[in-house]
Amino acid sequence: MAEDANPENNQPPGYVPPAVWTWDKANGGQFANVNRPTSGATHDKELPIGKHPFQLYSLGTPNGQKVTIMLEELLAAGYEGAEYDAWLIKIGEGDQFSSGFVEINPNSKIPAMMDYSTSPPTRLFESGSMLIYLAEKFGAFLPTEHYARAETINWLMWQMGSAPFVGGGFGHFYAYAPFKMEYPINRYAMETKRQLHVLDTQLADRDYVIGDEYTIADIAIYTWYGAIMTSAYNAQTFLSVHEYTNVRRWIDLVEAREGVKRGRMVNRTFGAGENQLAERHDASDIDRVLAAAGQGTAAG
Repeated sequence: MAEDANPENNQPPGYVPPAVWTWDKANGGQFANVNRPTSGATHDKELPIGKHPFQLYSLGTPNGQKVTIMLEELLAAGYEGAEYDAWLIKIGEGDQFSSGFVEINPNSKIPAMMDYSTSPPTRLFESGSMLIYLAEKFGAFLPTEHYARAETINWLMWQMGSAPFVGGGFGHFYAYAPFKMEYPINRYAMETKRQLHVLDTQLADRDYVIGDEYTIADIAIYTWYGAIMTSAYNAQTFLSVHEYTNVRRWIDLVEAREGVKRGRMVNRTFGAGENQLAERHDASDIDRVLAAAGQGTAAG
């Protein structure tokens, strides 16, 4: 902070950061009831285990959708070993701080997953790590050619590094903070639009993010930037998303894929009812929701 800055211009007026930060439990905003400055479990609870090789513990947020879309894409491509159970983790109620969840992911963020097809089982956390793991395990959606592989990883890491500015930055201050603040909203809106322009420019002369081939980079980027373009934070008019015509075309291409249609509804408990499936333990669970919505099944 500049020495000549007037604290009365701060928000709230007169606020000056203390020499040592202390946790204010009543800090306001959405998720304040579960956020805390320490890690580790808050309660003992084992996680359920289903019948399939992969056990996913998640919620249908952008990060959670990355993994369910990837698993559904693998199944659609004929990789039967990608069968999975998807258990709902209610982050608003603190499920991610159970002892069972923390044992898989010490960072207490969804998604978390176990691969029981290995001996001993393999724990997986961080959605980007899961995409790479699954792509390498099944040899799908990650090119093996040197330059295409490097470019795919480049763009996957771009999404992983950029999304916190969109979700934790723009999304937080625009939609979740206890009151509106012009400076952070402007700061993160500018960065969100810059990122959309980066993506729009990349897609100007190619079908998918790295070229003609659909990869894990598309899966990761779609879940975040597809949401920003269509529904997230009710900010589409505010962000003038109509400007990004290449991104819009790409979204339509990605959303036409069967694996995307199926994967994006898993562990979803919000939005339109026909897009919700709290838990998935068999392909028929998704089929049933799609049939009720008049969208047919993978075979139809």
